[in-house]
Formats: sequence, C-alpha cells, structure tokens
Amino acid sequence: MRAEYKVPGGKLVAIELDVADGKLANVAISGDFFLEPDTALDILNKAIDGLPADSTFGDIRKAVEEAITEDMTLLGFDARALATVTRRALGKATTWDDHTFDVIHDTPAHPPMQVALDQAQSEAVEAGERGPVLRIWEWASNAVIIGSFQSYRNEVDEEAAERHDVTVVRRISGGGAMFVEPGNTITYSLIVPASLVDGMTFEESYKFLDQWVLDALADVGIKAVYKPLNDIASEQGKIAGAAQKRLAGGTVLHHVTMSYDIDADKMLDVLRIGREKLSDKGIKSAKKRVDPLRSQTGMTREAIIEAFLDHFRDRYKTVDSVVSEAERQRAEELVETKFGTEEWLKRVP
Repeated sequence: MRAEYKVPGGKLVAIELDVADGKLANVAISGDFFLEPDTALDILNKAIDGLPADSTFGDIRKAVEEAITEDMTLLGFDARALATVTRRALGKATTWDDHTFDVIHDTPAHPPMQVALDQAQSEAVEAGERGPVLRIWEWASNAVIIGSFQSYRNEVDEEAAERHDVTVVRRISGGGAMFVEPGNTITYSLIVPASLVDGMTFEESYKFLDQWVLDALADVGIKAVYKPLNDIASEQGKIAGAAQKRLAGGTVLHHVTMSYDIDADKMLDVLRIGREKLSDKGIKSAKKRVDPLRSQTGMTREAIIEAFLDHFRDRYKTVDSVVSEAERQRAEELVETKFGTEEWLKRVP
C-alpha cells in the first residue's frame, strides 16, 4: 500500500507498507522533507512498523512522537503528517481525488428550509445515500442565521428584524450571526465524509476545507487569506465567515456566507454587535468588518458564483445534481419539528 500527503505549508511525505497478520509491516517513509540525523529515518519507520492495522490517527501519532528524540530534527513534516499519510495508505483517510462531489446550485428557499436542508443533506451523506456535496444556496427572503449556541436576545433586535422583514433562524453549527439578503450574499455548504479531514484539528479542517474557495477568489482577482478560526479576508477586510458541524458519525458540514453587497446600516440595526467583539477585531466601526465582493471584483454575483463553480469542477471530480425529493421531504419535516419552532430558535434565550 502506498500514499502521499502534502503538508500544508510544508513538504511532501510518502509511505509504503504492507499489512501482515493484522499489523503494519515493511514500512518505508520517503519525501522531500528534511530530517537529521540520517539514522532518524529508520527510527521513524520502526515506530510505525508493527502497529495494529486498525490503529487510530492518535495511536500512530503517539507512536511517532514517542520515537522522536531531542537530537532529531524534522523540517517540513511532523508526527501528525506521518499519521495522516499512514491512514491514507490504509484507506482510512481520503483525499479530494478519492471522491466525486455532487454540485448543486439550488433554487431559492426561505431561511428555515435552508438550515433544514443542511441537516437533511448531512444526514444523507452520513447514511451513504449520496456522495459529498457542494450546494450553493439561493435566498427567498431576508434572514439572520444565529449560531447554535448564541443567545437570541443578545444577538438580534427583534423589533428591527420585524421592521426590515428579516426572518431569524438558528443553525446546527456554532459561530456567530450572519445577516443575509437575497442577491447580496453568496452562501454555500460543503458536506464531506470524516475520512477527508481524518486526524485534523478543527482549525486545520477549517483551513483545509476553505482552500479551494481561496483559490477561486484568486481567479476573480481577490487575494484572500484564511484567518483563524473561521474568517476569510482580503487586504480590504473580512469577506466571509465559516461555520462547521460534525455529525455523530464524523460527517462534516462546513458552510460559508460571503458578503457581495451588504446593507451595513440595516445589518447594524438588526444585529446587536457588541463593543467587545469589535474591540477584539481592533476596529471601531462594524461597517468596516464587511467588505463586499462587488467592490473588489466589479463582477455580478451570478458571474462570481459561476467562477467558483467552474473552479471547483476543474479542480475535483464532480457531477451536477439537485436536492433529492427524500432530502426535501426530510427538510420540510425538520422545519415543522425543529427549525421553524420557537423552542429551537430560542433554546438559548
């Protein structure tokens, strides 16, 4: 068995191994990394050799870390990289190229239905009823989407929301509140199996799953960067915020909302953005936190979405798809029993 892993910001690590009697054997690590002294390579090979074939990511990383001594220097890779490439060789961790993604540019839907579709499709991927998904949302009405653990009354001015015809919904992922208007935001969900982010920390998985859209932004002339934990920004300011939810079986829901041409005054009227949050960003005005894509590209929202989809299709194996009838029915059920209820909306008052 053989696998490769390119360390983000680092070097390529490869591994070859056999499985004999339920254990790893004939382990041979290679790559364009730097390692001192020369004898260290044999030590790393022996650290993995003999481990059970069903070793977890943590098991492999621990074995490698225990083998690394003070006189050894690893440059461009580490124990985490070796655990990742070993899991890939065993078929427990996957790469983008191991999957075919269903690409969906959905029809407009109201806010409760949108967040319900996220859960319904995540369940479908979890159950193996469809492959991983990239779904572009289209909004049918104004909305504020608050994070799973945010306080409703601390985040939303209820009177302002009613005045601006804004529907407030709560999503299943954490993170902060997002203000959206039809035609003024770009929202998408990426739903992937646990194997794609095997062994990654939450921060690592955010960066990993955002990389394609950073490159797609470059295609439309925006030099964007990932800013821990969950922001995408350019030199002119914040462009997008991401949020993530991992289901019980490990399936990852990663969704992102980007500002195209946001109405900052309306946003500030509806959202209660506290001074503490602004001071953490080192700025005085909440308006400066939102930097629309339109001002940086001069492109229509539709053209930007098409550029994103073209980039994704060129980069990965994809098939065009739609929301299935079963997924839509499940989402409608979730609206009735969960996302459209006051109990869920105000579960954190």
